[in-house]
Amino acid sequence: MRLLRLKNLKFLYFGILPNLLIVIGIGVLAVSFGPLVVDEIWYRLKESKSQEYVLNPDLLDSPQSSQSSSSDSAIGDSVFSRFLSTRPVLLTPVNQDFSLVIEKIGLNAPIVANVSVTDKKAYNDALKQGIAHALVSDTPNEAPGNVYLFAHASLNFWGLGKYATTFNLLRKLEINDRAYVFYKGRVFIYSVVNKEVMQGWNTYPITRPVIEPLLTLQTCDPPGTTLNRLVVTAKLIDIQDTR
Repeated sequence: MRLLRLKNLKFLYFGILPNLLIVIGIGVLAVSFGPLVVDEIWYRLKESKSQEYVLNPDLLDSPQSSQSSSSDSAIGDSVFSRFLSTRPVLLTPVNQDFSLVIEKIGLNAPIVANVSVTDKKAYNDALKQGIAHALVSDTPNEAPGNVYLFAHASLNFWGLGKYATTFNLLRKLEINDRAYVFYKGRVFIYSVVNKEVMQGWNTYPITRPVIEPLLTLQTCDPPGTTLNRLVVTAKLIDIQDTR
């Protein structure tokens, strides 16, 4: 009997336990990197299908012709439209009080206004509700200024909430890509002019002097780390009243 118990323990130790640890390890990796992998798969699938994401032209006083033509056959944003359909996807902002829409990366999220960048609890609470607008920065307007928005590019979605991966694909933006900021019944249209990675916590993007209306988008790089900051700068090219 004692020999049988020893054999069972040996089997457990050398047979089941290693396999169990491997399964647990794979599970942890899947949970940790799953959101980033899903975002990357979606983006590559979108590109391979040449699928367009367009801002709802019904919201604009002067919709662009490309938006109007693309929206004719567009469908609403959903899991089906993102992964299975090839038709254009219509993006309607989550609100018109303060929100951000970026067609290229299918982003549509609310913005929390006037968030302290030095109070960790305050900005962590804000980031659970959407994108944070820095208290020390400007609000969208036509005067020279810097609208500074920051959000998570993270793997830890279970601890940081539903907006933990909002800026995971911010790195995909290139020169001339557009960002739409809805603010108090108007839409401010920005065009990307620069993208750079800065080491550590660099305050220059938020304190730099500006001579024109700018939008600054900042997140962690690589996603899920605090090693660097990815900073995307865009300049204001148009303002329209929303319908």
